[in-house]
Amino acid sequence: METTLINPALKDLEMLVGSWTMELSNASFLPEPTAVIRGSMSFELIKDGAFLIMRQGIKDSGMPWSLWLIGRDQDADDYSALYFDDRGVSRVYQMSLAKGVLNIWRDSPKFSQRFAGKISKDKKTIKAQWEKSFDGKRWEHDFDIMYLRK
Repeated sequence: METTLINPALKDLEMLVGSWTMELSNASFLPEPTAVIRGSMSFELIKDGAFLIMRQGIKDSGMPWSLWLIGRDQDADDYSALYFDDRGVSRVYQMSLAKGVLNIWRDSPKFSQRFAGKISKDKKTIKAQWEKSFDGKRWEHDFDIMYLRK
């Protein structure tokens, strides 16, 4: 998908624009340890390229859905993402992209999270995992997720 990116602060994320299939696995909250949940995810430029929006899951399908609004201060290295999901959870994350790895993190006294996603050389697959911490010191695996470009 070819697009013109208006906001130069988002240029590095342009390669994410498009539709993806996602597979969530290895999660303690799934009914079976070997269960895999499949859904969709898309990245789209909004407001003439001022921001990037990520939609994940399928609304009204029984599968969790979330929205991410991504932007960046032109003088900062990291991106910021506003997150909202179907549980009514609202969070602010930081993001970085360097050397083919997308990192997302949130540091909070009660619940911290971090994501590390390796982007394939052909930019058609992202293999990632989420970790969580309730004290910011001890981290535990939360779930694995893989994105495949459609």
